[in-house]
Amino acid sequence: MAFFDKSNLRGDIMGGVTAGVVALPLALAFGEASGAGPIAGLYGAIIVGFLASLFGGTGAQISGPTGPMIVVFAGVFAGLAGDPKLVFLAVILAGIFQILLGVMKFGQYIKLVPYPVVSGFMSGIGCIIIALQTARLFGHEPEGRGTIPALISIPDAVADPNFMALGLGLLTLAIVFLWPKSFGKFVPGALAALVIGTLISVAFPGAPILGDIPTGLPSLIIPTLTTSAMFLVLEAAILLALLGAIDSLLTSLVADNMTRTRHNSDKELIGQGIGNSIAGFFGGIPGAGATMRTVVNIRSGGGTKISGMVHSALLLAVAVSLAPLAEQIPHAVLAGILVKVGYDIIDVAYLKRAHKGPRWDLALMTLVLVLTVFVDLITAVAAGVVLAALAFVKQTADLQLKALSSIEPRTDHPEELALLREAGGRVTLFDFGGPLSFGAAADFGHQVRDKWKDGQAALIMDFSRVPDVDLSAIKAVETIAEDATLAGKQLLISGASKKIDDLLHGLDVGQKIPEDHWFDDPKSALEYALVHLKAKDLNDAKIAGKPA
Repeated sequence: MAFFDKSNLRGDIMGGVTAGVVALPLALAFGEASGAGPIAGLYGAIIVGFLASLFGGTGAQISGPTGPMIVVFAGVFAGLAGDPKLVFLAVILAGIFQILLGVMKFGQYIKLVPYPVVSGFMSGIGCIIIALQTARLFGHEPEGRGTIPALISIPDAVADPNFMALGLGLLTLAIVFLWPKSFGKFVPGALAALVIGTLISVAFPGAPILGDIPTGLPSLIIPTLTTSAMFLVLEAAILLALLGAIDSLLTSLVADNMTRTRHNSDKELIGQGIGNSIAGFFGGIPGAGATMRTVVNIRSGGGTKISGMVHSALLLAVAVSLAPLAEQIPHAVLAGILVKVGYDIIDVAYLKRAHKGPRWDLALMTLVLVLTVFVDLITAVAAGVVLAALAFVKQTADLQLKALSSIEPRTDHPEELALLREAGGRVTLFDFGGPLSFGAAADFGHQVRDKWKDGQAALIMDFSRVPDVDLSAIKAVETIAEDATLAGKQLLISGASKKIDDLLHGLDVGQKIPEDHWFDDPKSALEYALVHLKAKDLNDAKIAGKPA
């Protein structure tokens, strides 16, 4: 199989060129917003875009600086006082961590982040981008770095606007939000806003502009690490790696849906890691799979890795020869473009219909959004994933406990149903239907104890569909076995695999259940329980002096 698929060469060239045109204003805007400068945004788009396409696992994906990555990188840049040797060391390490994630097959786990968590942190990042750019729309730079200083700067900026910058910012917003889709097929709205806003600024100066931008190829940066900055660099690298991985794999899923293909998540992580680690050596800001640019590429005909490489080649030509023209771009124009990016990142579609969905999901999404904006992304995602996992365990536990307390038999086999009816409700057959969650294990013994108080004579625990058990489940079985002995009731085990049998006996739990109470299937256990139940009834009748 050829490394390059040339069957779609024409479409890949068209898609790559179109994606490059869309990427140009965004790369400049992201570079400026990051603190590293517009040219750093271009370098990042070129290097990450080319290498992630070359080595990645999603054919039509376009990679480069994205809103989420820039929010984090800007904080890193400010936290490390803009020292390029430290800042870009974090980028290099982030790329290495992504490669390790791919090599260790972590791609499948990153995709398990619940949707409310993804929606919350993406929407939070969108809010941060808008907050950081609002003061620039009025011609002012926010004082300090971070969301809260940016929010504090807005009232003063509104009270004392640079009217030229404000006019350009409003014009940019109007263009990017209202640009006709029919025109967008030929000229993207962001590029149109960039060109129109810059030309007006040249004709009518007065708004702050980018100023000097270096041209040519990037210089090699030799990273260094100081003891005092070690923790901050490692923390930033881990955050950039995880965020870039999540961002890229979400975009990969979008590409799969549009192209009816299936990406290789681990290979994609390796490609993204190679791109980011190399970009760090040349002063390029980190990147990830970019959803909007990927969609544009696919709709324009792109379908293989060639399209992403063409996109980077176009940006390289701009960086080498056209950078001086970018010096005239007003900050307000880039701010307007980024406000649209921030708006697009916010999960508006979900927020409009969130009141019709589960309230817990809306609460979780809101919590993650607030933590993202006012605390930090790691705390937001970690809290969201933990709470979502606990909620899932609670739901699973409730279902399992409800099944145990239900009066309906836990089987649909005719012979087993007949035996249960014959037992007259004094024998319970419990089929776990899968692994016993540790959330249910804690209350499992209490449920069984209550059943025995109500006259239950025997409980059959069927492990036929249980592939494995953890310590919580084993301790629950031990509690039930001890209660059965104290209450003089029968606990029968059916369908336990050799693995489960070994675990129960290995922890001295199986020894508390008589050997003749272990069965290969529920039917055999029911027959045994019924025989002993009849024998007990006969014995009780004799004691009471009644006919059997």
